[in-house]
Amino acid sequence: MARWGASIVALTLSLMAVSGQAQASVEDRDVAKLTSFGGMCANCDLAGRKLMNAKFANANFVRAILIGADLRGAMFYGSNFASADLSRADLRGAEMRGANFVAANFTDARMSGVEGSGVSLQSAVLIRVDLTSSEMHGSQFVGANLQKARFSNAELTGSNLQGANARDADFSNADINHANLTGGHFESASFRNADMTGSILRGGIFSGADFRNADLTMAVLTGADLSSARGLEQEQLDDACGDGARLPAGLTVRPCNGLKSSHFLLLREMPKAPPAPPAPPAPPAPKAPKAKW
Repeated sequence: MARWGASIVALTLSLMAVSGQAQASVEDRDVAKLTSFGGMCANCDLAGRKLMNAKFANANFVRAILIGADLRGAMFYGSNFASADLSRADLRGAEMRGANFVAANFTDARMSGVEGSGVSLQSAVLIRVDLTSSEMHGSQFVGANLQKARFSNAELTGSNLQGANARDADFSNADINHANLTGGHFESASFRNADMTGSILRGGIFSGADFRNADLTMAVLTGADLSSARGLEQEQLDDACGDGARLPAGLTVRPCNGLKSSHFLLLREMPKAPPAPPAPPAPPAPKAPKAKW
């Protein structure tokens, strides 16, 4: 029998075949048929439950236990899962929009193909999480534990990984442009073929990290430790800047000239203006009047 907090009264549910909402007891075990969760379910235990394609809309699941739950294709819209335990959960193909997973535990979770934006994973534990081919634009990973996480082919545009622990993480072929990696630990991480255009690596530690064929155009490397990074070439660094960056022997990077990183990012080449529309066709010439005989 599931354990539920004494303060829980009910869980708002809607059934797949019913257009309206229905009330169900918090002890209802037939959760596989449910498509929508709302209301409050803090501290509730849904470990191992089948919740495929479930929709969590403005729901409160703080500290909920979802260990090993089947959440494939689930939708998380504006819901609060702070400090929830989703370790070993299957979230492949899930959708996350503005959801709060602060300090949540995703250890060994399967999250490939997740589509998210504005997701808060601050201080979350994502050790060995599989986020390959995921889309996590503008998401917060501040202070998160990403050790050995897999982000290959993921899209992390505009995401914040400040202070994250991403040792041995795999970012190969990932899109990490305009992301913030300030002060993070990325020892032995792989950035092979990653797009890091306009990203901030200020003060980060990248000992043993692999940057082979990574795009560092307009990246800010100020104070970053890249002294033992692998695969770095001068051609990559020529498009970046970095005051006081520690680099492998023989490589240099131009200073940022005191510009703030946000100002430096504005210097990236702007797309060319679209060509002017073609002139409208000339009106047809008036026909000459027929000669009268």
